[in-house]
Amino acid sequence: MIEFDWFLPTNGDGPHLANSGLPRPAAFMQDFRPATPAYLRRVAETAESSGFDGLLVPTAAGFEDPWLVSAMLANATTRIQFLVTFRPGLEQPSYLAQKAVTLQQICNNRLKLFAATGSSAHEQRALGDFLAHDDRYRRTAECLRLLRQLWAGGEYAFSGRHYSLSPYHRGYPLDTPPPLYVGGASTLAEQVASSQADTYLLWAEPPGMVRERVNRLRTLARVFGRSIHFGLRVHIIARETEHAAWERADELLSEIQGQAISDAQRHIATYESVGQQRQTSLNSGELRGLRELEVSPNLWAGVGLIRGGAGTALVGSYDQVAARIHEYHVLGVDAFLLSSYPHLEESIRVGEHVLSRVRAIKRRAAAH
Repeated sequence: MIEFDWFLPTNGDGPHLANSGLPRPAAFMQDFRPATPAYLRRVAETAESSGFDGLLVPTAAGFEDPWLVSAMLANATTRIQFLVTFRPGLEQPSYLAQKAVTLQQICNNRLKLFAATGSSAHEQRALGDFLAHDDRYRRTAECLRLLRQLWAGGEYAFSGRHYSLSPYHRGYPLDTPPPLYVGGASTLAEQVASSQADTYLLWAEPPGMVRERVNRLRTLARVFGRSIHFGLRVHIIARETEHAAWERADELLSEIQGQAISDAQRHIATYESVGQQRQTSLNSGELRGLRELEVSPNLWAGVGLIRGGAGTALVGSYDQVAARIHEYHVLGVDAFLLSSYPHLEESIRVGEHVLSRVRAIKRRAAAH
């Protein structure tokens, strides 16, 4: 099994690396595309027709509400799934379970849920969440347990550190519960994922680092008597030739002024996320030569200079990028959460030239 999800730019789109949760440099705003319902509908429809299996619908400061956006797009699409990101703690599990049941009905069982525990204490506090990092993950574990209980029908008591549930709550029975995704690189995040998640999400790192984490999570999941899938979040800069792809990466890098990088890195340094620390370590938070930021073949850490979260991109020819994706798949990654700039046009390019190649490689491998 292999699936491909495309990032839905619900904070706006454009051809620059700065399109993320961090403030955009003023020079980039002339090309800015607001996240209007019409534009998001175009991205969703284009991603579906380009062969993507799902849409990653994010949540962060400055992004539109993922539940409402997904409900809107459900009627504009027929096949593509919605990986809706939510923050445990901002809403009660009972309410989350009820919303998921409703959205699952609206989209005809195309819902998946990603529990984003939060990487920045500053942002969490701005949202009214004052728990420390480890307590947030303990709360996520309780939230996911309760969601499964509520979808199974409820009717038994739950009493935890953060949530409790009356045995008289009848739950929200659901024949097709949405798969649950969890990310995070801390020890506690891995424990929560291995015990509760259907899929564990990683930001792309060199293959050796990903192999080590996949093996560790598989072992942890077995301790809980479970198996787990893996997903990889990575950007794509793919062109017909390797030279053209690196030219595009150089163009993206050259647009960024040193002050913008300094501002972004100062903001990123406030994150508590272990995964963010691992991403930042790949580029050291410094502007260097283009290929000096290539941390393994075709894996470029330049995105993380200006963007929080996923900070690496696969850069190369269509064949090279497809080969790298297949290598991660061989390591155990089943789901790939992809993006590029701008998301509308690049979904067509990646769908036509990269996804088709990866699927062809997989078919040839299966035949042998």
